[in-house]
Amino acid sequence: MANDKKSGDSGTPRKQASKGAGEPGTLAGTGGELHQVANGSQPQLTTNQGIPIPDNQNSLKANTRGPTLLEDFILREKITHFDHERIPERIVHARGTGVHGTFELTHSLAQYTTAKILTEVGEKTPVFTRFSTVAGGAGSVDTPRDVRGFAVKFYTKEGNWDLVGNNIPVFFIQDAMKFPDVVHSVKMEPDRGFPQSASAHDTFWDFISLTPESMHMVMWIMSDRTIPRSLRMIEGFGVHSFRLLDAAGKSTFVKFHWRPRLGLQSTLWDEACKIAGADPDFHRRDMFEAIGRGDFPEWELAVQLFTEEEAEKFPFDHLDATKLIPEEMLPLQVIGRMVLDRWPDNFFAETEQVAYCPANIVPGIDFSNDPLLQGRLFSYLDTQLSRLGSPNFHQIPVNAPKCPFANHQRDGHMQMAQPKGRVAYEPQSLDPDSPRETPAAGFPSHATPESGAKGRIRAESFADHYTQARLFYRSQTPTEQTHLAFALVFELSKVAHLHVRQAMVGHLRHIDADLAQRVADGLGLPLPEAPKPAVPVQDMAPSPALQIIGKMRHTLAGRAVGILVADGSDGKVIESLRKAAADVGAGVKIIAPKVGGATLADGTLLPADGQLAGTPSVMFDAVAVVLSAAGAQMLCSEAAALDFVSDAFAHLKAIAANPGAQALLDKANVVPDAGVIAADDAKGFIAAAATRQWAREPSVRILP
Repeated sequence: MANDKKSGDSGTPRKQASKGAGEPGTLAGTGGELHQVANGSQPQLTTNQGIPIPDNQNSLKANTRGPTLLEDFILREKITHFDHERIPERIVHARGTGVHGTFELTHSLAQYTTAKILTEVGEKTPVFTRFSTVAGGAGSVDTPRDVRGFAVKFYTKEGNWDLVGNNIPVFFIQDAMKFPDVVHSVKMEPDRGFPQSASAHDTFWDFISLTPESMHMVMWIMSDRTIPRSLRMIEGFGVHSFRLLDAAGKSTFVKFHWRPRLGLQSTLWDEACKIAGADPDFHRRDMFEAIGRGDFPEWELAVQLFTEEEAEKFPFDHLDATKLIPEEMLPLQVIGRMVLDRWPDNFFAETEQVAYCPANIVPGIDFSNDPLLQGRLFSYLDTQLSRLGSPNFHQIPVNAPKCPFANHQRDGHMQMAQPKGRVAYEPQSLDPDSPRETPAAGFPSHATPESGAKGRIRAESFADHYTQARLFYRSQTPTEQTHLAFALVFELSKVAHLHVRQAMVGHLRHIDADLAQRVADGLGLPLPEAPKPAVPVQDMAPSPALQIIGKMRHTLAGRAVGILVADGSDGKVIESLRKAAADVGAGVKIIAPKVGGATLADGTLLPADGQLAGTPSVMFDAVAVVLSAAGAQMLCSEAAALDFVSDAFAHLKAIAANPGAQALLDKANVVPDAGVIAADDAKGFIAAAATRQWAREPSVRILP
């Protein structure tokens, strides 16, 4: 019968698609669907076996309205591959942004190490750097209060070196035995599946309240360090002490630091929350756009170097990952710079499949006995085997060394190499070209003498849990201390169990009496008793290097300015502000009620970079409002316009406004201060926009 004829083959009737339906060569099928047909310059669409596909819009059916046939291998291959596209996401650091770049050594450490990456000045080494949040899943937002991962894979001449750290120099725990516990506590609670990407819940603070060693890290995560303005404006730390080894095997301890060229900058908490709603991909998009316009982010690599003898004199144990070495005690030495200048060609193939492991080091670098580091050396490799599904994940291009490598490891899932010959072992006598060990150039391990009784025991030198927490808090500027107290009140207010809130405030009493009182008042709690510390809490000299605000760079370079316009706006004022911002290295976007732009007072059309409702002021570091009186009156009835101005004021940003915009400012309750500038004073606006208006904050929110 005619209607039993299979449909969907190469004989499917098609006609030229209607105008505007696509590029030339686009045809319309019998159901109105579009078919893009390859011409001579375009590649054929094929199956994974190379079979040309005649129709990518319809499955093979028994007849026009009949059942789909199981024999349709094209459909089966396409659906099967789709069903298996996702791999298990990382348990932590699932939400990430990766970028290619180079590292250039500027100062040799040949006195301390044989590692070529640290001794060959001027050599440019390819890198792939991945930034990430920690707690949330791959689909979570970019701007939660969270630690940021900062992992760099150096493709060196001597093999891959992975420096896998965070934007905070310390960690929650001292021993890897507790790593599953701290992660389980901060993840979504298992009986309810929320909250996502947040520490403001009972299980996290319950664990922390019973883990005094976490108090230093708590100070960091409650500071503005965990709500960064941009990934281009965060520091990075290797966290642990490592060893450098010279040719004689002599060891020098080292800690690694990354310092951003643009300086440090953070958001306010209310701002970070609103960014999450306006643009969940804010940090990823910021990095993408910066690289796209050639504004390549850059970091200095610096080191702290010290001997075993010097370490013994520290008033803390450097093998304790909850401790840092203050820069005032041991200054940083800048030895190189990293520039990130190329976005991945494919996000999944590179950013998702990249596999970092602290155990990936090169000759001349070695591990310390830090018990957290020791556990990480195993954990990262183990999780890659689960996530990437094969011991051959090192063959994925983003993971593969760029230097020659050879061994006798064979087979396994997804084996890409094709080793030749009959020998896959050694010692052997059958193949003179088979790879063999290299004592002179091989990886040397430090000959660390070890003695003592084996046992599950914590070193007494790890027992001080409050001194450096106190150091961090007391080193902050008054504004940063207030933000930290505000964050603690917010987080602990989300904790339902009273005894957990009380326990945390008790810990705070060891850190700073004023901080404990501020948080207790913010929670409406009587001041609870402090737990007995394992050792007496010490006072250390403040370390201004731990601040953000105190060492912020007074600059708009790498930042963004939004200019709100409407029909009737003054083009000359707009251009003056745009040029002034661009001249100091800021990006400028024109925001209008309609994405098509605005007709200026002189009748010209000014294209818009963003539509008002979809581009709020939280996307910018400073804003200008250039309106006619009629335009301002019209926008006084638009909530998005009022929010644009009032949020900028509440988030302590500089605001430039012309006289015509005054009605909008008045309705948004913007009052004059040093950060509200006349729009015709472009120079004054740029100066105010280079920082936040910290003196304004007590007038816009109640602070603890």
